[in-house]
Amino acid sequence: MILDLHTHSIKSDDGRAKVANYCQWIRARGVPIDGFVLTEHRQFDFASDYGELSRKHDLVILKGAEVETEYGHVLVFGVTEALYGEFDFASTRLPLERVVEHCDAHGAVAVPCHPGRPRVGMSAHLAEHGVPKGVRIVEIHNGGSRDGEDERAVAMAEELGYLGVGGSDSHIVSHIGRCATEFPAPVGSEGALVEALRAEEFRAIPKGESTAG
Repeated sequence: MILDLHTHSIKSDDGRAKVANYCQWIRARGVPIDGFVLTEHRQFDFASDYGELSRKHDLVILKGAEVETEYGHVLVFGVTEALYGEFDFASTRLPLERVVEHCDAHGAVAVPCHPGRPRVGMSAHLAEHGVPKGVRIVEIHNGGSRDGEDERAVAMAEELGYLGVGGSDSHIVSHIGRCATEFPAPVGSEGALVEALRAEEFRAIPKGESTAG
């Protein structure tokens, strides 16, 4: 099963894509993914229900979040109301190690994203802050990366022994599926996604291998 683990809709401050349009694009263009995760910036969208769209287009539509830490941006999968109350998702200076600790305590997973990117990527802050405790997975393939950024992410993951996932980081419809993550079994819920990530059996798919243009 192939999921794009990093997407943004109009719920994000800089997102320009409606979820329905993502679904239409995937089916019209034959984008080879089975679903996607909406990781809106500095929030978790408890209110929206995408069940009808999911059934109509036969796509898995899950929700996560993208938060901001002193090491850069971090995807959070498996958000619950209890976890949402542990720290301020809207903050732009969260302590990464505490985010990881809270996620572990509440059955969620924290994944630093686009870690090879200047300023908002984890690799840019290692010299200042050192290697953070608790990180196990990072995003090594990002659909919005510029030259050298994914290479830095891969090198960092190899050096520090991290596992890698992929996501498009799409903010517009045509970018969805540019990078993705392949799982050996179906993933149909946020809880199942956390279990699949914790099982550590997945493969990051880079741009050009399977994915959209």
